[in-house]
Amino acid sequence: MALVIRHALEIYGVLNNELDDKRVKNWLFMANPFKPIAIIGIYLIFVLKWGPKLMENRQSFKLDKIIKIYNLTQVVMCAFITFEAFRYTFARGYSIFCQPVDYSMEPAAYRIAQLAHYYFLTKVLDLIDTVFFVLKKKNSHVSFLHVYHHAGMVALTWIGTKYFAGGHSVFTGWINSLVHVIMYFYYFLTTVDNKYKQSFWKKYITQLQMIQFGMMALHWLFLLQSKDCGFPKFISFFMLPQNAFIFILFYDFYRKAYGNKKKTSEEEISIKKPELNNNIDLSNVKNGKSY
Repeated sequence: MALVIRHALEIYGVLNNELDDKRVKNWLFMANPFKPIAIIGIYLIFVLKWGPKLMENRQSFKLDKIIKIYNLTQVVMCAFITFEAFRYTFARGYSIFCQPVDYSMEPAAYRIAQLAHYYFLTKVLDLIDTVFFVLKKKNSHVSFLHVYHHAGMVALTWIGTKYFAGGHSVFTGWINSLVHVIMYFYYFLTTVDNKYKQSFWKKYITQLQMIQFGMMALHWLFLLQSKDCGFPKFISFFMLPQNAFIFILFYDFYRKAYGNKKKTSEEEISIKKPELNNNIDLSNVKNGKSY
């Protein structure tokens, strides 16, 4: 047992102190995995157990103003990351097929590492979404898809920032931040006027999210098909199944949320048709046919 523990500690030392990106080591939550694990753990316990128990016999909280500020903050942060990432990658010859990580302290490379860290912090901030749902007693919103996606993104972005702060993975953070600008701006509008909650844009935003995962998958496929550029290809073998799984979960949500509405609408029409037929003027019926 002691030998197993010793080997485990040795592996941890290599992963945390030798293979990591030294530029990010002293940044918020990046020194070791314990704080991110604690954040994810507390999040899961609160939204699945403590929160619902706390709100069981209480009225839902009035959080409209706080949520409005939160959504605007997300829009500003994601827009900043989207603009800066484009400025320091695509505008400087970034390759979508295979791009190595520049671990140097060169200003552009260091800026990309900073943006990767900011992106990770927005994923930590995203966890507050679920906390709002719990405090507003919207427990139906706390689905497996929602919780898995939010908790998983914190873990994935921490790993990405810790070891690969830049390179091929930049596209994933860039397109996700762009989608979040649109998504959180829509959420902001719903806090301004309730009419936006029933807007057709809600359906299109879900479609946009699924397109995003498709583009991410294609991007990781490019890495597998390209020549070795220095970015580890084994990451694609993890990211491709992950994107496929998330896409399936989003598609299942989309089908249940919007596909059933169309079916229900068609059923309502078919139910109303016999009622309309009962109003036929019998004076115009001849030989069993209506004219």
